[in-house]
Amino acid sequence: MYIPLEYKNTNVDEIREFINANSFGILVNQTNKKLWATHTPMELTKNAEGKDVLLTHISRGNMQWKGIDENQDVLAIFQGPHTYISSSWYDYESVPTWNYIAVHVYGKMKLLEGQELRDALKRLIDKYEVDSEHPISMEKMSEKYINREIKGVKGLEIEITSIEASYKLSQGKSPKNHESIVSELKKRGDAGSDQIAEAMKKFQKK
Repeated sequence: MYIPLEYKNTNVDEIREFINANSFGILVNQTNKKLWATHTPMELTKNAEGKDVLLTHISRGNMQWKGIDENQDVLAIFQGPHTYISSSWYDYESVPTWNYIAVHVYGKMKLLEGQELRDALKRLIDKYEVDSEHPISMEKMSEKYINREIKGVKGLEIEITSIEASYKLSQGKSPKNHESIVSELKKRGDAGSDQIAEAMKKFQKK
């Protein structure tokens, strides 16, 4: 990913927090000499060897898993808030742009099977059921049902080899223009503009 130096974020804790908060990503690899992409939730954790990994699963009917080659790089893309920035908000002539946060994770992918797959699915369910009024869990499901459903998916583990994080948040703007951008974004009232405004304020303080 092309990242100008002023937008590059190397803070591991911030990147981890971002991935955990935006874990529905896009998994990209090459299958049958074509690029394949699947939108899927991916959980950042560590494997038994203490290495950083992403855990996910896709449908057995999805051909992407058949392209797994443990020597081949795969890419996981995580998209955060983003919004249009009008140059009318500046006190000088310029062109419009777009502010955003995005993280690309590269790694090696292998299949998850057996207990490892069950543990990964349990982790996913428990994470997203925590705020449910009547949460479900694998413990409440019958073994017959679980075994039948697991046959329909392929579990995947991606051992992370590198991470690239771009936080394009109007860095380099004067305090006056920075304040103007935040103010105009707040006037819009949509989620993307609000989140980018808050991120701009957070990173401006550093």
